[in-house]
Amino acid sequence: MSAGAQKLREKMSVVESLLQFSSTGTLLGALLFLLVLYLLSSGSESQKEGKEPPGPKPLPLLGNLLTLDLTRPFDTFFELSKTYGNIFQVFLGPRRTVVLVGYKTVKEALVNHAEEFGDRDIVPGFRIMNDEHGIIFSNGENWKEMRRFAISNLRDLGMGKRGSEEKIIEEIQYLKGEFDKFEEKPFDTTRPVNYAVSNIISSIVYGSRFEYTDPRFTETVDRANENVRISGSISMLKSGKKDSYFHEENLMVSVANLFVAGTDTTGTTLRWGLMLMAKYPHIQDRVQEEIDRVIGGRQPEVEDRKKLPYTDAVIHETQRLANIVPLNLPHMTSCDVTFNGYFIKKGTTVVPLLTSVLKDPSEWEKPNSFYPEHFLNEKGQFVKRDAFMPFSAGRRVCLGESLARMELFLFFTSLLQSYRFTTPPGVSGDELDLKGVVGITLNPSPHKLCAIRRS
Repeated sequence: MSAGAQKLREKMSVVESLLQFSSTGTLLGALLFLLVLYLLSSGSESQKEGKEPPGPKPLPLLGNLLTLDLTRPFDTFFELSKTYGNIFQVFLGPRRTVVLVGYKTVKEALVNHAEEFGDRDIVPGFRIMNDEHGIIFSNGENWKEMRRFAISNLRDLGMGKRGSEEKIIEEIQYLKGEFDKFEEKPFDTTRPVNYAVSNIISSIVYGSRFEYTDPRFTETVDRANENVRISGSISMLKSGKKDSYFHEENLMVSVANLFVAGTDTTGTTLRWGLMLMAKYPHIQDRVQEEIDRVIGGRQPEVEDRKKLPYTDAVIHETQRLANIVPLNLPHMTSCDVTFNGYFIKKGTTVVPLLTSVLKDPSEWEKPNSFYPEHFLNEKGQFVKRDAFMPFSAGRRVCLGESLARMELFLFFTSLLQSYRFTTPPGVSGDELDLKGVVGITLNPSPHKLCAIRRS
């Protein structure tokens, strides 16, 4: 008798005992019936198909939910990898989820096995909101067509080119005006920064920017940011068929995807950067010395990036440490796949754990510290790092990466050129919390800064 058959027989023996103990028609009987289904469904199928990834033993129905820190699941996954390795599985309730940990594993899956791991897992909450339209939460031909359409049109509208740079530089002046209104007193950077960044994608997609006092604009931005925050919990982890993918529903969802993605990620990263400057004033000193020496008082431009290696390193290190999409967005296997010796069934949820890439101890000298030297060589020149993957990788890499990089550089250098960022009087940098607030993106914990005009 095979080992698989022996295990199945043992399960059946347990089932028979339980059923003899229970009386039909009772709540206990119903619960035991569900347990029967669980026992029969787990284990025997994988014996036929191949070795599945290891992982903590799940409870019936609950899976591993009781062992996870649901407020920071990415931390739990990182810890579990120390026991089960860089490929393991957990059960979020009855749902099997495979977690990929570390730079080499994540790159192997998303880049070298892009087709197999390239689908998006669309959990019910997002399925209801998007109806599988748009770009972010869609698959198959719809996703291909909408992504291709978006990239083509955004490029035609100037994304990542000189036209975008001019829009960003114009918006920087409006943002400075907002900062000046606080007259160097403590304020929350969230809304002015988000409004400024949102106006960049708005001017590209809609053709115009909006005033920060426009109630329709502010409500839309605030609602988008709030949706991103409340949609990031584990619990998140209709229409007739159309002849064409180019219809109103797809257009509306695609535009909404671009608006939200173009606002929250860049705005969140910029706010992390300003907070880190207040927390580490000696690093802010070096950034401002370099900007003053190379640029002086003129407006920074994208071409200045190569002449500002330390500033560029600080921006990259902000993206790495801020780790704003720690879980990545969930992927799904498009077919049965054997990956690094483990069998993963088609339709399995896959979490390429970006936090484990950006803080991989085998790739970063000081993975948990703010250390701009990660991106500098011994001569002080900027160096690219393969494990720098804040925009993800493979088929689902962020389509707005070039715009986001331009925005971060221009906003950050322009603001550091004009302001000294400090904590409020009586508050030390040590009190600025780096744990963040978890949603789909990891936002800075609530805080206030002072923007002191530099003479």
